[in-house]
Amino acid sequence: MSKNIKKKGFSRRKFLVRSAIGVGVLVGTGYFTRSIWRRTLADYANTVDAPYMGSTSSPPMWFEITANNEVILYSPKVEMGQGTFTSLAQIAADELELRIDQMKVLHAPTSSGNVDPFATGGSTSVSGLWQPLRELSATMREMLKNEAAKIIGTDVASLSVSEGVITGNGKSLTYGDVVKEVKEWDIPDTPPLKDIKSYKFVGKPIPRVDLEDKVLGAPIFGMDADMPDMLYGAVARPTQIGAKYVDADISAAEGMPDVVKVVKEKDFVGVVATSRMAAENAKRALKVEWAVERDWQTADIEALIKVGEGKPFVIQKTGKAKRILDNESEIITSEFKSPIGAHAQIEPNGAVAFVENDKATLILSTQVPDVTRKEVAKRLGFDAEQVNIQPTYLGGGFGRRLHTPNAVQAALLSKAVGKPVKCFFDRKEEFQNDTFRPPTHHVLRAKLNEDGLIKAIEHNVSSGDVMFGSAITPGFASTLLGADVGAWRGGMIQYGKIPNFRAISWRVKLPFATSFWRSLGLLANTFAIECFMDELAIKAGKDPVQFRLDQIQDDKRGFRLREVIKAAADKAGWRDGVVDGRAMGFAASTDANTPCAHVVEVSIEDGAIKVHKVTCVIDPGIAVNPDQVRAQCEGSIIMGLSATLFEKMDVKDGQLTPTIYGPYRMAMMKHAPKEIDVVILENDEKPGAVGEPPLGPIGAAIANAVFRLTNKRLREIPLELG
Repeated sequence: MSKNIKKKGFSRRKFLVRSAIGVGVLVGTGYFTRSIWRRTLADYANTVDAPYMGSTSSPPMWFEITANNEVILYSPKVEMGQGTFTSLAQIAADELELRIDQMKVLHAPTSSGNVDPFATGGSTSVSGLWQPLRELSATMREMLKNEAAKIIGTDVASLSVSEGVITGNGKSLTYGDVVKEVKEWDIPDTPPLKDIKSYKFVGKPIPRVDLEDKVLGAPIFGMDADMPDMLYGAVARPTQIGAKYVDADISAAEGMPDVVKVVKEKDFVGVVATSRMAAENAKRALKVEWAVERDWQTADIEALIKVGEGKPFVIQKTGKAKRILDNESEIITSEFKSPIGAHAQIEPNGAVAFVENDKATLILSTQVPDVTRKEVAKRLGFDAEQVNIQPTYLGGGFGRRLHTPNAVQAALLSKAVGKPVKCFFDRKEEFQNDTFRPPTHHVLRAKLNEDGLIKAIEHNVSSGDVMFGSAITPGFASTLLGADVGAWRGGMIQYGKIPNFRAISWRVKLPFATSFWRSLGLLANTFAIECFMDELAIKAGKDPVQFRLDQIQDDKRGFRLREVIKAAADKAGWRDGVVDGRAMGFAASTDANTPCAHVVEVSIEDGAIKVHKVTCVIDPGIAVNPDQVRAQCEGSIIMGLSATLFEKMDVKDGQLTPTIYGPYRMAMMKHAPKEIDVVILENDEKPGAVGEPPLGPIGAAIANAVFRLTNKRLREIPLELG
């Protein structure tokens, strides 16, 4: 469908215009009111539905129609296991009047112009593309009908469409037939969209479009990528926290068998060889000089991550919580902690790069094709358009692929030898050079009133950066917002009927790289707040579920939260006690406007915590593919359970450890609940976030159940019975 486009009549309203004006007004109110407008921005960031910000002006940039009447959707969002491609196929097929088996979804290379300027992350793929993809698909359908009317010689209003076949005036044309005849596309205004109730595929459990490739082991991941005449690269990476490359003695490596070239750059040294093994062996022969300021220990990091250290930012404030909690008696105070967490995804980072003359082509697993393209272009001295990033399926993302300097390194190795080069981290390097989930420290205070409800509550969270410093976060964000949005995600008080509450984020700069980890700060923050809510309910002598319900505000956000809480308790058969050695724990959270509640059933077996069942109720609005929603909930629950019971990185003599699977403990099949019961509510008129919200409540729910079994409040994850 690479035909000329005659006019651009297709347009959508852009959300950033109003946002930029609003931010300008807030900033313009002056330096001395910065706390107020920072809280306003924080509340906005906590409740806004992030829209898709890429170009949606040209349907032919998104769709290719083949001669055999297959429609290929080129997605600017990447598929990393969420099932996004299937949902996008469902949305497009309904507006294009196609069968699902006529739809194919591929990653859009950046050379196509269909580039997402943000990233695949934040649980925004389906929710952000819901409206624009429907509009693009409907417009593409009308474009095809308009051209068919010209070919058939009839009025477009007399045409009907079914399964990619346009019929009218006694004649029929497939979409593929029409495309053959088009020399120049006219793009009309967006037509009215179909009534959602008439959709055949949206809302149905359609099998995944990538199922066959994954079952048969097709080479669709970054690690599978290759190019003709490809060589292999290896880069020497630091093992010490804060190590800076100074220089390297490369003499021993240069003379080793199958080594093509040793490449020294200003910030790294690498080897190119005819095989990966040869490259790795030569890398080990490099004598690299690193500059290291100090040998960090776990105790040093814990001393940094402490409420009261760093810089505080009030991100939420209603009423007079501080005055009450500072001056009244019978204040309940609790502390909670979470550790450094690794991504530990199966596929390590890497890329295949080919730099030839004035262009570069890279194939890799990345959540940020546009950022990767710009970083490579800048280092090579190219314009962004001279670099083509071809995303692949991701062997695990979780935020790790938002950081891709490895693409720059692969490109420089390729430029040095004039051939394609494949360069990947090994497992130890992946662990040591991860962009980690930062550790956290939480201090919560509360005062109950005479009715046993919360009079005032405060949440303090200390954390390293999550969003700040990331390549996808504007540099001015830290100045504008003060507190790191990612670090306090899930850290606000969600029970709006409480008359006095506030949340404070303490920003700490850590000596190692920290960044996005699935759900950002949600797991740790919800663990602290929802465990504290459980404590307060027990202190007040109230049922913990009813205690929460009594303090939820009466608005749409509150209604949706209340409904998931009630449904979870009902479906699980909630009980606040121990029966036959098992207890239930409850927790709830709202993330990216998607409320979710968990009830877990737990026992203690052979001195270890055993989770038998998880009941999860989620309200993502329209569930485009209910099976996909359930799968995402199950995946989040298992990942959250793993972090809650096992996962932890330590710092010893300046090194992050452990560096291999096994010593880095993770949940195994035997630790999985026998049953995960997912209930989907749809109390919004559009799809919302799914990929991360279900991860929020699981840690607190498990800890709350353990308290009922042991009468001991575990305040640090991973949970240890002692």
